[in-house]
Parts: sequence; structure tokens; C-alpha cells
Amino acid sequence: MGDFKQLRAWQEAKQLAVLSKAAIAKLPRDERYALGDQWRRAAYSVALNLAEGASRRGPTEFRRYLDIARSSLHEVEAIIELATAQGYLTEAESEPARQSRARCARMVYGLLRKMTARSR
Repeated sequence: MGDFKQLRAWQEAKQLAVLSKAAIAKLPRDERYALGDQWRRAAYSVALNLAEGASRRGPTEFRRYLDIARSSLHEVEAIIELATAQGYLTEAESEPARQSRARCARMVYGLLRKMTARSR
């Protein structure tokens, strides 16, 4: 695949991690170490799996890492929903991370479609 830093999905995943950190800092102290830690790990997982997958040989291996990144994006979405529903974050506080997650998800789904088409 090449240099993972050239992938727009990785660039957006990096932004998601940064925005997630800012939102996590607004969580109540006890949730920063529970829900916040899970959120941080899921956001990091997206970027790290895109980077690792890009270094693999062939579309089949890359697709496997894209699937993991996709799953982590769903986890981030669920965490944002939980944090907002429980009143830990306002809609306005969660919106930047929510939008970044959605952009990244569209890019990852696009890469998955591309890899699936290549493997046929």
C-alpha cells in the first residue's frame, strides 16, 4: 500500500484521536479512567490498524486491518453516544469527535469497497 501517512483515512483517524482526547478531558473524573480509557484505546486502534494494514502485502491482509479499524470506529460511535446520553458531554462538546468519526468511517468503508473489488 505504501506510506500510511498518505492515506486520508489515517489522517482523519489521527484527527479523531486528537478530538477524542479533548472530549475525554471533559468527562467526569471517574469516567476518564473507565469510559475515557476505552474511548482513547478505540480511537488509537483506528489509526494504528490503518497504519499497520497499509504496511501489509496485498489487499486481503490490508482488508483485515480495515475491518478492525471499522469495528473500532463503531466502538467510538457507541462511546460518544453513551457519554452524551449520560450527560457527561453536551451535543456541542461531542460533535467535533462525532463528525470526525463519521468522516473517517466513510473513508474506511471506501477503502474496504476498493479492497473487496480488487480481490475479485
